[in-house]
Amino acid sequence: MGRVVSLTPVLLFILLAFGLGFSLTNDPSKMPSLLIDKAVPAFALASLDEDGRGFPSADLRGKVSLLNVFASWCPGCRAEHPMLMRLAEKGRLSIYGINWKDSSRAGERWLKANQSPYARVGFDENGRVGIDLGVTGVPETFVIDRSGRVRYRHAGPLTEDVWHEIFEPLLARLQDGSS
Repeated sequence: MGRVVSLTPVLLFILLAFGLGFSLTNDPSKMPSLLIDKAVPAFALASLDEDGRGFPSADLRGKVSLLNVFASWCPGCRAEHPMLMRLAEKGRLSIYGINWKDSSRAGERWLKANQSPYARVGFDENGRVGIDLGVTGVPETFVIDRSGRVRYRHAGPLTEDVWHEIFEPLLARLQDGSS
C-alpha cells in the first residue's frame, strides 16, 4: 500500500503531461461542428442594421451564404475584416453577421467606423445564438447552403489562404449544386 501511495504523484504527473501534450497538438480551428449538414438553429436577432428590420435565421435560406460571428473587442475580427470587405465588394456571395457578446452601441460604432460587409447583421448580446451554433470564440465563419444547412465551420480569422484552400472549392460545389 505504501508503494502505491508513493507512486501516486508520479502517475498524476504522467497523466497531466499526457493531457497537456494532447492539448498542445489540438488545433481549435479544426474542431468539427456538430451542426455540419444540419439546419441553422432558428433565431430572431435584433438588428444592428440601420433599417432595424432584425435578422431572422430564415434570411439564410434560398442562397449559399456565409455567416460570420464577430465582436468589436475581437483582434482576430479586425484582422479578417478587410477580407470580408473584399468578398462583399465582389458581390458574388451574401455575408451575414452576428455581433456576439458585445454591446449594441460598440457593435454599431465598430461597423460604422469600419464599414459593414454584411447583408444583415444581428445582435447576440447574451451569446444564446452563439451557444446554439456551437461558437467557441470569435471570429467564426459558417458556410450555409441554399436549404439553410451548415456545411462548414471555420474558427479563427478568415485569411486569403483559408479562403482559397477551403472556402472557394466548397462554395463552387455548393453554388453549382453538386454538393
